[in-house]
Amino acid sequence: MAEMVHVVVPVFAAVAVGLFAGLFFAFSVSVMPGLGRAGDRVMIEAMQGVNVAVLNPCFAVVFIGAPVAVLACVVLYASVGAMAAAVWSGVALACLCAVLVVTFAVNVPRNDALERAGPAERIGDPAAVRGAFESVWVRWNHLRTVLSLVALVCAVVALTVR
Repeated sequence: MAEMVHVVVPVFAAVAVGLFAGLFFAFSVSVMPGLGRAGDRVMIEAMQGVNVAVLNPCFAVVFIGAPVAVLACVVLYASVGAMAAAVWSGVALACLCAVLVVTFAVNVPRNDALERAGPAERIGDPAAVRGAFESVWVRWNHLRTVLSLVALVCAVVALTVR
C-alpha cells in the first residue's frame, strides 16, 4: 500500500499541476486575447460570468489539490531519502505558493471590483471599469502562467529523479 501511495500521489500531483498551469495558460493565450477584442460591456459581462462559473468543485480540487499534492510529494520523497525529488517538488511548491499569493493579492481583488461594478448594462463608464481591471489582471495572469508552468516542469522532473 505504501508503495502505491509513493506512485499515485506524485502522478496525481503532476496531473493536478498540469491542469493548474493549463487554466492560466488558456487565459493567457486565448480567453483574455479573445475578450480583448470584445467591447467593454461584453468583456465585463463575460469576465463576471467566468468569475462565478470558475468557483466549482472541479476547480477547487485542482486549485487546492495541486499545492497539497505537491506538499505531500515533498514529504513522501524526503521520507524515503529521495532528496533530489524532494527538492524539485519543493521548488514546484514554492512556485504554486507564489501563484496563490498573486491570485489572492492581485487577481481576486480585481475580480471582486469587477463584480462590485454591477451588471455590465448598468455601468455608467464601462471603459473605466475595464481599464481598471484588464491590463493589470492580464499582466499578473501571465506571471501566474509562467510560475505554474515552472511548477509543472519541476513536478515532472521530480517523478524522474529519485
